[in-house]
Amino acid sequence: MSDTKATTRARVGPLLRRAAQAEAATWRSLYVWARRRPLPLAPGDEPFGYLGVVKPILGIFIGLSVVEIPIFDVIVTHVVPWRPARWIVLGLGIWGLLWMIGLYASMTIHPHVVGDRGLRVRLSSGIDVFVPWTDVEALRKRYRSLPSSRSVQVEQEGDRRVVSVSVGSQTSIDVLLRRPMTFDLPKGGSVPTNELRLYADDPDGLLRSARGTPTTNTVSR
Repeated sequence: MSDTKATTRARVGPLLRRAAQAEAATWRSLYVWARRRPLPLAPGDEPFGYLGVVKPILGIFIGLSVVEIPIFDVIVTHVVPWRPARWIVLGLGIWGLLWMIGLYASMTIHPHVVGDRGLRVRLSSGIDVFVPWTDVEALRKRYRSLPSSRSVQVEQEGDRRVVSVSVGSQTSIDVLLRRPMTFDLPKGGSVPTNELRLYADDPDGLLRSARGTPTTNTVSR
């Protein structure tokens, strides 16, 4: 029994820590975004966003949250006799609304970055991967629809392993690597990777800024 409890604690502990870190990062992003400060970029760096494909969905959820807060407040006030319930529901509603805005903010202030040394692939505040140009064989534009909605997906294509950092179950750029690399990605970076795929709103612009790296355009899949 003690071994089972120890195993459970060993599994739950890291999950709770990651959840707490993600929650803190969301609120921190909301604070930074609200202050309207420019992105801290090095000379020559170019940011490329990826929010466009999910922006309408986030807008809908945020709009619904704004509408739901007063509606639930009225319902709970007139139906639930326990007065603290109103403040609990109201607090949860406001928390949910701010969390959604924080997610939007996090994706806005953490774009992909093309620099002189390499490509920085990011997704919100949870994924931040740097690929030096010396390790990139080629970049190619290719829109792909993925079977899962997970932000990080790992596929085995023959003897090659592919990691996709997707937005809205889509990627638009393939990064072909000269050698297998290991990335620090949630549930996807513990094994050597031959190809990294990501989504950018402006893949053509990113490819043009690729610092001499060979680029190609291929059909969507």
